Amino acid sequence: MSVKSVTHLNFRGEARAALTFYQAVFGGDLALVTYKDAGDLQEPAEADQVMWGQVSSAAGFHVMAYDVPARLPYSRGENAFFVSLRGETAEEITTYWERLSDGATVAQPLGPAQWAPLYGMLTDRFGVTWVVDVVTPYAAP
Repeated sequence: MSVKSVTHLNFRGEARAALTFYQAVFGGDLALVTYKDAGDLQEPAEADQVMWGQVSSAAGFHVMAYDVPARLPYSRGENAFFVSLRGETAEEITTYWERLSDGATVAQPLGPAQWAPLYGMLTDRFGVTWVVDVVTPYAAP
């Protein structure tokens, strides 16, 4: 088992440009999934915005990002990041979730998601927002 934490950056319509920029700076592989790709399209104007993206390089650089949908609050620089905690097993992730949940505000209860066997989001008692999931390979449509 292993768990990995990654900075997860939040944008409003700029995630693709930011990730492309970071790839140019640090090298590595760029992966993008749009809201349309994921089948999670709630606002047609956001179809090509990034639901999930990352740049990962062999040198160790790794950052994730997404475009915050218009229906959710967003203030550039104010809620600019999450910590993404990804693990290999449901048991491992559930254990971390239960510990992080102590005194937390849960935004999305830990449970199955379209892209992962388990996914959840909470803001811990110190004000840090965590997105927690079990890693699965992405199969592009």
